[in-house]
Amino acid sequence: MKTAHDLVEAARSEITEVPLDQSDDAIRKADLLIDVREPEEYHAGHIRGAINVPRGLLEFKLSNDPVLENRGLNLVIYCKNSGRSALSAKVMKEMGYIHVQSIAGGMDAWEAADMPLVKPELPDFD
Repeated sequence: MKTAHDLVEAARSEITEVPLDQSDDAIRKADLLIDVREPEEYHAGHIRGAINVPRGLLEFKLSNDPVLENRGLNLVIYCKNSGRSALSAKVMKEMGYIHVQSIAGGMDAWEAADMPLVKPELPDFD
């Protein structure tokens, strides 16, 4: 029986992971940056310009949003540690997306490198 780790490692062998030191360039060249974490993770801090499409909704969002119909879009995706984004990139490849890159190490690596984050401010209710 395969574990989640086995599935992630198998996905990594089929996708393109962009190293963190090349991620800024990949993001600049991307048509869309997608954060596949859960909404509460996204709101705690995300990469500037990223949209949030949680991993559990990805296939449905890709299938139903006219903006995402173009399989030639240059897409960069990420998650917490690049496991969910590896699985997402594999599925996107299976759905016909040609240019998908996952950021190696995800947000853990991004934050460890002190890369900039967007952290929405919540209103003060006092």
